[in-house]
Amino acid sequence: MNRGRLLAVARGDEDADLVFVNGRVVNVFTGEVLDQEVAVVDGAIAAVGEPRRGRRTVDLEGNLLCPGLIDAHVHIESSMVTPYEFARAVVPRGTTTVVCDPHEIANVAGLAGIHWLLAASEGLPLGVLVNASSCVPATHLATAGAELDAADLATLRDHPRVPGLAEVMNVPGVVMDDPAVRAKLDAFAGDPIDGHAPGLGGGWLQAYVAAGIGTDHEAVRAEEGRAKLRLGMRLLLRESTGAKNLLDLLPAVTPASSRRCCLCTDDRHPHELMTEGHLDHLVRLATGNGLDEMTALRMATLNAAETYNLGDRGAIAPGRRADLLVLEDLSEMRPRQVYSAGALVAEAGRPVGRWQPPAADDGPLRRALHVQQERLDLQLRAPAGRARVIGLVPGQILTTSEVAALPLEDGVLGADPSRDIARLAVVERHRGTGNVGLGFIRGLGLERGAIAGTVAHDHHNLMVAGMDEGSMRTAIATVVGLGGGLAAAEGERVLATLPLPLGGLLSDRPLEEVAAALDRLLEAARALGSRHPDPFMALSFAGLEVIPELRLTDRGLVDVERFELVGVVVE
Repeated sequence: MNRGRLLAVARGDEDADLVFVNGRVVNVFTGEVLDQEVAVVDGAIAAVGEPRRGRRTVDLEGNLLCPGLIDAHVHIESSMVTPYEFARAVVPRGTTTVVCDPHEIANVAGLAGIHWLLAASEGLPLGVLVNASSCVPATHLATAGAELDAADLATLRDHPRVPGLAEVMNVPGVVMDDPAVRAKLDAFAGDPIDGHAPGLGGGWLQAYVAAGIGTDHEAVRAEEGRAKLRLGMRLLLRESTGAKNLLDLLPAVTPASSRRCCLCTDDRHPHELMTEGHLDHLVRLATGNGLDEMTALRMATLNAAETYNLGDRGAIAPGRRADLLVLEDLSEMRPRQVYSAGALVAEAGRPVGRWQPPAADDGPLRRALHVQQERLDLQLRAPAGRARVIGLVPGQILTTSEVAALPLEDGVLGADPSRDIARLAVVERHRGTGNVGLGFIRGLGLERGAIAGTVAHDHHNLMVAGMDEGSMRTAIATVVGLGGGLAAAEGERVLATLPLPLGGLLSDRPLEEVAAALDRLLEAARALGSRHPDPFMALSFAGLEVIPELRLTDRGLVDVERFELVGVVVE
């Protein structure tokens, strides 16, 4: 930006590059909608209100002009596509900035993965801010593909697109002042530090906040959200593919608290991006359930900008980026046009203009899976049939810890389709350790066959769930052969696949192709009896050992409340 030219246009001494006329400007500072003009120069807003001369004008024809939307917390990797394809999906919907945590790719490829994501998102019409991933690995209870300490993370701090430290998932490490965790917090002292504290309360929540954690996106109940707001945290209301919490949290958003609240998508699969949308969907959901439309807009713009010290965006004001949406109605949030830094980049829900994919070397992400299939032991032997079972909670990524009597044949515990209990295994795939965690899961809906994938938050080992060992081995072999991805199988027959060659997390194909492949996988899962809306997303979170109550990693079954490994068999 040429500061001298910006000020000259602001004073009225020079012509703007672009002037928006005959529109109603949405002011998120005051809550007003005003008949004003907006002058833009070098991609920035120079003046709002008073008429300005411009080399080009855009007649808004009485439509609204509002700031572009900002996602306060997202994992781009959950879209299963590259940042370029992700941008093509969300920018036409009105999202012009995202604050992402790259800990999915970081848990596979370490710093190289983060640097790849930064390079692959450079220069897009979508502003991609990348917080430094604090938990690689998430805990000591799983094997990830990399380890990042405070010194590693500190190398990212001066990057212009790294605003702070990403979600700190190791709650015990924070609360008990673990030196390694403290070093990471100290490295980003004074910067935004995101939290990850599902269900946390009492003295532990007090200590967590005292350590410098500023946000939380894991609250699932309004009272939990209020408790965190009362201690000064910013509440991020999430509506993802796997965790739908926005409506339950809306009662915590009041006129007094709303400026401390933001909207975020966290993890959204391709088909939902294409059908429901992105932040536009969250705005519609909130306003359709009683939230004031100006409040909802602030939560998706100004509030997020302030949370991450992004003073150059989030509102229509002099000196800010000209990230702008033209639309008829705030509550409907269906942009007619989207401008990024003053350039028209989308119209009528589709990208326009020349979008150039950034050059990024994906070589470090393309790697074989280190799985010795012939040595895998998938049989859980037991003297009796009672075992701990991971119970899925509909619409949430929380799980329950259950105990069930399971079929026992020749000393081996088996699945029970009559009670929707499948066998579950986590196969370490990064380092060739040979680790295999075995357990059981209820709620995927499978009656036969198996599903598997290398999307397994956050260690991203190979996870497989099934009703028989043969199907599970077929699914495992298929995923290994793909070099990472998702698969559904029955017996020796492969029903559907989705190759994810970039770190076992991302496709190098267009979003539409990925969504179509995922739809075929969901159809295959339904053919296996599942009525779960997205069993692959549910499976991917069954190994996340930082969210209550019970999880499975390559090292075994994790009791999250106790933060330790426990036996599967109950004596």
